[in-house]
Amino acid sequence: MHKPPFVVPDLSGQVAVITGASRGIGKNIALALARAGADIVIAAKSEKSRDLLPGSIYDTAAEVEALGRQALAVKTNVRNAEEVEAMVAAALDRFGRIDILINNAGALHWKGVAETPPKRFDLMMEVNARAAHLTAHFVLPQMIARGTGCIVQMSPPLDLSMLPGKTGYCMSKFGMSLLAMGIAGEVADSEIRSCALWPATAIESQATINHGLGGPAQWRRADILADAMLAILQVPRAQIHGRCLLDEEVLEMVGVTDFEPYNCVAGGKPLRIVGPGGVQSRLWQS
Repeated sequence: MHKPPFVVPDLSGQVAVITGASRGIGKNIALALARAGADIVIAAKSEKSRDLLPGSIYDTAAEVEALGRQALAVKTNVRNAEEVEAMVAAALDRFGRIDILINNAGALHWKGVAETPPKRFDLMMEVNARAAHLTAHFVLPQMIARGTGCIVQMSPPLDLSMLPGKTGYCMSKFGMSLLAMGIAGEVADSEIRSCALWPATAIESQATINHGLGGPAQWRRADILADAMLAILQVPRAQIHGRCLLDEEVLEMVGVTDFEPYNCVAGGKPLRIVGPGGVQSRLWQS
């Protein structure tokens, strides 16, 4: 079991809603928050594991409960406003509060405009930008009433060099980042924190595996994003509020400067996908 290289926050008594937490990065974050003491709401579509998409909402729930925390698995199509609203209502009915919302569910299609048909474009806009707005819309009122909470969008800094070859995808993900910034301004007078988080390098996930984006020597483990999420919940609000952050930036705030232990392969060369030295055009157009 991975142990973060810093003192993690005590999340006892807090409730986290995580979309897309049936596998991969979302599941990794869910388990990290559970180990820190949080109860977890797993909001995703997968009720059964499949070869190309292993894991389900019930698998994640079982692992959360094995850590001694409570879990609520809610089958949720984040494209459906009624299902999102019902998921939030179920979470509040079970736990009475939502302290953390992580919009992790995502749709991918890394092609240029000419190669992105309307159905694919609509899917990305609905699963990424629109779904993030829906969950925030239904979760925010109870956070505002209590004056506290944290909403994190899994979306990138507004790096326009990412656009060519994946314009539609970036439109949908940048929409999430704008949402993080907009919410930050709207809750400025409260203790609610809002930001976006994105990996600086390729991460081992079903997306990188199924799309053939590099190999283990070019990936970091999802633990780096889980640790960055814990750091977001620990550092002073002013350091992260309204910002679109890379995992490395957040970890540096808690004193982590050696990222080698996160590599999937010792001595590997993780491919940078955004920021200085990024090779996103080569990687994301593969």
